[in-house]
Amino acid sequence: MAENSSSGGNAGLAFIVGGLVVVVAVLAWFLLGRGGTSDTRNVDVEVKLPEVSAPAAPSGPEAAS
Repeated sequence: MAENSSSGGNAGLAFIVGGLVVVVAVLAWFLLGRGGTSDTRNVDVEVKLPEVSAPAAPSGPEAAS
């Protein structure tokens, strides 16, 4: 009988894929499961800018001369 020699390669590939799935699951739990950082701060920022007005526009045809 002929033996199927390709099953050894598939087992190694399955081991690698399984390891990657575990790593992705652990990363997802750390990044998404804990809800981000638990040290949230209330930051209240007030920005005051000086008032800027546009220059007066010329009015009428006599302003052009």
